[in-house]
Amino acid sequence: MKTKKLTISAMFIAIGVLAGQIIYIPVGAAKCFPIQHALNVISAVLLGPFYGVVNAFCISLLRNFMGTGSIMAFPGSMVGALLAGLLYKYTKNKLVTAIGEVVGTGIIGGLMAVPLAVLVLGNEAGALTYVIPFAISSIGGSIIGYIVLKSKEILKLGKKIEN
Repeated sequence: MKTKKLTISAMFIAIGVLAGQIIYIPVGAAKCFPIQHALNVISAVLLGPFYGVVNAFCISLLRNFMGTGSIMAFPGSMVGALLAGLLYKYTKNKLVTAIGEVVGTGIIGGLMAVPLAVLVLGNEAGALTYVIPFAISSIGGSIIGYIVLKSKEILKLGKKIEN
């Protein structure tokens, strides 16, 4: 069971690192990078909160090492993955899980990014500087993740992981 979860986790990390900057959706003046958030929702359901947070951390770390990520990815993605994972663990409701990703990343993660930006980057921007773009990306990604979770193939994969 752990080998299956570890293998799927590695695949999600690879997808997140490779597709994270390539796939985006223009939303007005902003760009929505939904892959991380879609993977957070899918990981929460298929793998649980622990693997979801580990996946988010590894994707953020690898993207930072490659120069394609930002230090701001850590609070947003990890809090979103944790909240989504815990909500699915206790409710078993995929829609609540997707909403948890939006709240965790968009609001809580966005607010946690403010002191990090001040400490690490010396940037004293207001909370909305992070909350709005985090929320835009997490809403797009959560919708994609929710749609993917509704597919029958993903449900079959989830049952194989459990067995």
